Formats: sequence, structure tokens, C-alpha cells
Amino acid sequence: MRSISRSTAAVLLGLVLLTGCGGTPSEDWRLPTAVPTQWRGELAQRWQELKTWRDEDWDRWARQHLFENPVVQDLWGPERMVDAPPQQQPLPAPSPTAAPPEVEPGPVQAVPVPRPYTRYPASGKVFSTAPGGGTGQCSATVVADPAHPGRSNLVWTAGHCVHEGSGGGWFKNLIFVPAYNSSGSAAGKKATLAEVAPLGQWWADNVISSPQWIAEGGHSGNAANQYDFAVLKVHNPDGSGRSLEETVGTAVPVWFDAPRDQLAVSVWGYPSAKPFDGRELYRCDGGRPARLSFDATRPPMLSVGCTMTAGSSGGGWFATMPDGRQALVSNTSIGNLAHTALNGPYLEDVARQALNYFSRKQ
Repeated sequence: MRSISRSTAAVLLGLVLLTGCGGTPSEDWRLPTAVPTQWRGELAQRWQELKTWRDEDWDRWARQHLFENPVVQDLWGPERMVDAPPQQQPLPAPSPTAAPPEVEPGPVQAVPVPRPYTRYPASGKVFSTAPGGGTGQCSATVVADPAHPGRSNLVWTAGHCVHEGSGGGWFKNLIFVPAYNSSGSAAGKKATLAEVAPLGQWWADNVISSPQWIAEGGHSGNAANQYDFAVLKVHNPDGSGRSLEETVGTAVPVWFDAPRDQLAVSVWGYPSAKPFDGRELYRCDGGRPARLSFDATRPPMLSVGCTMTAGSSGGGWFATMPDGRQALVSNTSIGNLAHTALNGPYLEDVARQALNYFSRKQ
């Protein structure tokens, strides 16, 4: 990831944003990777206009951010998956400046989820290679597909797990492994692929992230993290028409505009930086989330106590809906130096539009 500088360099990123009052992206207006202070008011207005995008607006944006992920047979063996470092670490979040800060939540100890993980198959890992080389891993969740109920092939993770952010590119060789290392075979002995990936390796066909993350994402926490989410569309590794949801047996609905003051949040993920090793699924029952903002014009992030480290990025944040179902309300984005708290984007109009558009286009 790259941080936004305050210089006025005229390096342009191929992100098309709205201009005028008609809600149509302009071919000529492009956001520079460096955002001058005097532009911030206009930039905030343009991000507000993003909420009015239609499918054709998303189409035009998507055409300028094409993702290609050809299948490479036998690329991700058990040892390579075990050895992959975290693609992005939940990095320290600077103190909020645009909105009154809340007291940071107290630490909540991450506890291991009982095996086998096939009992919780919505959770898993995303593996990838970076544009400049090297492998990486993140956490992820199988989510329900609004346009294909009961047959979802969609996976939710963090934007920084699939794209480098400002001035960068897509990660490659993206796969999703549900219930990774369900039996624990990856620890202590040489495991087979079937043991480490009991429900298969699902290659990504397409990916969408937020325009904010791709335009502004950086190495340290900034306003882009308030939209740090992504969705992958994957396909069955056995070549059949059986969907991911049908194969694993579940898909979690995404709860947009969840009443944050009424939530009791549980954070799941595969932390891999010390004292963790990335081979076990953990959870933190963080309770009611606090708020964290870098830009008051954007929805404040959810913030909960949790001792997970790098590798937990992209992991699902779950809460109980009024009808009793567990739903995804966020994903791990950034943390703090002490590894006592994690922060995730609040999912509202932009996230809803991105998922619905992506669902209809698959």
C-alpha cells in the first residue's frame, strides 16, 4: 500500500469520478495520486456523488480497472500456502483528525476456534502474489449473492488484500481456501493439499474494490480505509457448476447500514504474525464497536478490542440480525501498534452498490 502525500505532483491514476450534476463519470477528470489540501472539499463532494452511481457508471469505472487472474495449475501447494507471509498487515491507525475521537477499546484476547473448521466453512483464507513479486495471505468470508440466492460464488475481504491502493495494481494468482487447515494437518508434519484445503482452492475470476481504496489507499491508515473492502467472484476448481455456497454449505448475508450502537461484534480471522503462525482460525468477541474517523464526510470505521495481528486482514466481522441470522457487518482493515484493537469499514451505500453491481454482472 502507498500513503497519500501532500505534494501537488501531477501523476494521474486511471480512476474516473463524477462531474457535473448528471451522475455520469467524466473521461477527462482523473484523481491525482497526490491530493492537494485545497482539493479536499471538492474530493469529499465527489465521493458523496459516488453513492448515486448507476450500473453504467460502475461499468465505465470497471473497464479502467481490469482484473486478470489466469489459473496456474499446482501453483498453491500446501507448503507454499503455509510459508506465505501476510499480504498486508493491520497497520497502526493515526489519531483521528476530522472527527472527535472515541476512546480506543480495551484489549480483547483472541481465542482459537475449535476444529474442525469445516463446521464454520464461511471463513477461510485468500492467497495471492504481489505485482512486484512475493506471496501473501489474508482472511476472507463466503457471502450471500443477492442475484443468485443459494448459489453464491462471492467472497468478501479487505481492499488492501487484492489491490495495492494509490498508484498500484491488482494482486495476482488470487485463490480462496474455505476452512483452511480445518484438521490442523499443516502443523507438525507435511500435509497433503486435501488436508490443508479440504473444500478446494477457488480461483478468482473477477474482483471489485471501492474506488476510494484504489485511488487513495496507502501504507498507513487514512481516509481510504473507511472504504477498505473487496469482493471476489470465484469458480469451482472441479469444473462443475456447483457453487461455492452449495459446496461449503453456507454463505453469510451482508448487513448494510447496521445499527452500530446496537451491535455486538465478533471478529474472525487467521492472524499470522507473532505470536500467531497463520495456521489457526481465531475469534475476538469485541462487543459494541467504537468509532474511528479520518474524514468526517465518510462513515466512521468500527473499532473493537482484539489482539489479532497481520494475516487477520479481510477477516469477517459478524453480528446477529433481528431475525436471528449471523451477518457480516465489516472486515478487518487496520489495527494499532500494541495489537490491542482492530478497525473495519462501516458498510453502507457504496459497499451495497458495489456488491449489487458485482452480483448482477456475474
